[in-house]
Amino acid sequence: MASLDDGIVVIAFDLYGTILDEQSIAEKLAEYLGQDQAKTVAGLWRRYQTESTWRLNSMKQYLPLSTVTVRALKRALADSSASLEQPAIDSLMEAYDSLSTFPDVASALDRLSSNANYTAVVFSNGTQSMVSNSVYHSPDLKPYSSVFKQIIVVGECEKFKPATEVYEMLARKVGKEHEMSQIWLVSGNPFDIVGARNAGMQAAWVDRSGKGWTDELIEGDAGKPTLTAANLGDLIDGIQKHTAGPLRPKGN
Repeated sequence: MASLDDGIVVIAFDLYGTILDEQSIAEKLAEYLGQDQAKTVAGLWRRYQTESTWRLNSMKQYLPLSTVTVRALKRALADSSASLEQPAIDSLMEAYDSLSTFPDVASALDRLSSNANYTAVVFSNGTQSMVSNSVYHSPDLKPYSSVFKQIIVVGECEKFKPATEVYEMLARKVGKEHEMSQIWLVSGNPFDIVGARNAGMQAAWVDRSGKGWTDELIEGDAGKPTLTAANLGDLIDGIQKHTAGPLRPKGN
């Protein structure tokens, strides 16, 4: 992608755990397992999915997130002494493309859509198919799909976040490889925040639990978010204040 206009700030939104609530899959799981077991399996599913991406990075191996997600589900089921037939697993994977958004997402994206100072993209560990289905077909997210000017996924690197290479790829895709500080990652995942900061980007962490930043793995600024807020709307406000750019309505 050609370099963006001077002064245009890129906001790269993580998808899973930031815009889309992966715990919402528990509702679909409950159709097969019951409410209590569904919540347990949903939590393990997300945990094993994330852990698997880190393990693959460490072993210098790569599998598409769709494959990782299926295998994580099967492990979560096995560890919960549960089992599902293949048609049920296929149905759950289809439901994964229609996860619910967090309650604060719609208003934040609506506000961002009218501000020409910012270019919003999706930046995800998911496959192109997974992410495109979510953005363009999820009932919650589809109305705001036009906010995102690009969908950028890690498959080209064959690595997952928080590998430095994926953030460098993001910078190339948005034409900011020499202006990393003009890219803001927005994420609800601490490992993603630290990965972006380590690569030289700004990072805004949405702390919906309100527990504050507790990740002390990396010392200094590279180990913590540039700013933190309890919801996406306040996070966008914080980015606007931090970048100190007057609002330019789109189309003008």
